Amino acid sequence: MATMVTEISSNLFIPALLFLSLIYLIAKQLKTPFSSRSAPRLPPGPYAWPILGNALQMGRNPHVTLANLAKIYGPLFSVRLGSQLVVVASSQEAAAEILKTQDRVFSGRFVPDVIPAKWLGLENLSLGWNGEVNDEFKFLRANCQTILFSNKAILSQSCLREKKAMDMVRFIRTKEGEVINVKEITFAAVFSMLTNILMSRDLVNFELESVEGGMSEVIRNIFEVGAAPNISDLFPVLAPFDLQNLRKKSKELYLRCSAMFEPIIKERRERKMIDEDDASSQQDFLDTLIRNGSTDEHINILLLELLVAGTDTSSSAIEWSMAELMKSPEYMKKAQEELKNEINQDVIQESDLPRLKFLHACLKESMRLHPPGPLLLPHRAIDSCQVMNYSIPKNSQVLVNAYAIGRDPKSWKDPLAYNPERFLISDMNFRGSNTEFIPFGAGRRACPGQPMATKHVPLLLASLLHFFDWSLPCGNDPKDIDMTGKFHTSLQKDQPLLLIPKMKI
Repeated sequence: MATMVTEISSNLFIPALLFLSLIYLIAKQLKTPFSSRSAPRLPPGPYAWPILGNALQMGRNPHVTLANLAKIYGPLFSVRLGSQLVVVASSQEAAAEILKTQDRVFSGRFVPDVIPAKWLGLENLSLGWNGEVNDEFKFLRANCQTILFSNKAILSQSCLREKKAMDMVRFIRTKEGEVINVKEITFAAVFSMLTNILMSRDLVNFELESVEGGMSEVIRNIFEVGAAPNISDLFPVLAPFDLQNLRKKSKELYLRCSAMFEPIIKERRERKMIDEDDASSQQDFLDTLIRNGSTDEHINILLLELLVAGTDTSSSAIEWSMAELMKSPEYMKKAQEELKNEINQDVIQESDLPRLKFLHACLKESMRLHPPGPLLLPHRAIDSCQVMNYSIPKNSQVLVNAYAIGRDPKSWKDPLAYNPERFLISDMNFRGSNTEFIPFGAGRRACPGQPMATKHVPLLLASLLHFFDWSLPCGNDPKDIDMTGKFHTSLQKDQPLLLIPKMKI
């Protein structure tokens, strides 16, 4: 699917060139800012070809391409993607300038054309894709913080997450000796956790996800469409034509998901009419949205954003961690011994997690090397400003390359080595306090779901390690596991991790 989308995208660049060439020549004749001799001093970068700029140089893994360009042009450089200037931060210092020092200026969001909130005209009601930090965004984020991500909310959800983790363990026990896809199994667990937290429903089961990849396939397609090169983003003037049918594909996926949500929303609205005078009735996130007067379309957007953002990234983080531990048996043994010493009951509870220092170090080290969002989500400069002695024009797209920063030899000793012990002597956390380690971003646009993700990801990883020993199919050597990544907005393993579980307890 991803290859097909990429091929379609590439093929359509050529016919668009004829039309765009005319626009370029007219713009040049009129002496647009792009050709002005008095243009500000922009961050350096590679030569940009007329019309397309550097778009054809990005390849299938732009986070890697941009990391390599940073080695040539420095920690803050720029590229042209069609008509769009894109500034890329690739060092701890550059990230601190954008995410902290000038956080307000870079608090805008560049919204790709395929995002449902954009073509539905609901950007102001989007949690992740609101174009600016306006009053609507602040209200929505505050609501989500209170209902979903506050300490009180996280604590109240712990029993549910623990139950779903044990559901996963029980399912894997039925597959002892068989080959399982680690990501599909953990995807089902995370998806089940989130749908129960959001709307008190199970919408997947482990058997179907592990065999058919039902919802995980839908989410994967959403990421693939979002990551495909899109002429509509390179040249917004062409967006109404949807030349690659990417917006059409996005709509099809949105309608497929909303068809799953709508019966639940309808049933909940009807129940609300009956229970509206009952103050004791239990309220979940969906109930709160309905009580606040949200439309069905707005609810669909929020549910989809939260599920897409939370499931694929979390399951990918667990898969990468398992792959790194399989390749490093000494660290796998140390993590399992820690679990054996610290867990004194037949289930793992979230209250046990703070004692699992080495497990958290393993997870942090994996997310340093394989950040779930390698380029985070794209920022946008809401005003012109100066960064590291360079001018950043208003409305420039700004990317923070967390992948490059996590592998920067100026910030990390032996940056390409998997060494969890480096985090045992560090106080770095997931909150973005240290810009050399920003898997969840930082500042106004940091991932709001970080408090929840940092509960269910280590809980599921701990469950996999505590209850099972693992081996590769056909007796293959773990050192030969393919660690190639692929960019689908999130960073995924190119080859899925297939392992055979053996019960320990």
